[in-house]
Amino acid sequence: MQRSVRPILRAVIRGLKGDQEGVIDLVLGGSWPVFIGVTLILFGGAAFLMGQALGETWRPLWQVVLYSGLLGVADRLLGFLLFGRDLLSVPGYLFDAAVLVAMALVAYRLTRVNKMVNQYPWLFERAGLFGWRDRKAQ
Repeated sequence: MQRSVRPILRAVIRGLKGDQEGVIDLVLGGSWPVFIGVTLILFGGAAFLMGQALGETWRPLWQVVLYSGLLGVADRLLGFLLFGRDLLSVPGYLFDAAVLVAMALVAYRLTRVNKMVNQYPWLFERAGLFGWRDRKAQ
């Protein structure tokens, strides 16, 4: 237990002293370019496609969160194997998984709104990017 707390405490102390790089390394579990390339582009694209697929097949919302968490595990593993990122960094995993969940939820909601408006045009009309409303009787 004590071994896993020390890096966190060191990063927080460095952050308090003005060394922001320690806090960024703690949160990301690696460097910015690796985070952008692996998490945002590669796995973010996969999360977006997954959100679209789940929204298109009328799956419940909890499946988006569950599968995004699994994508977060794969993201940490690939980053560890290719670029030497911290594999067991809990803050790094939580941050990566939160980014992937957010991207998948956006895709899920966009797909669900598009499907509702296109499948039931006599009942619903689009109300903004993420919503629909009942069509007024004419």
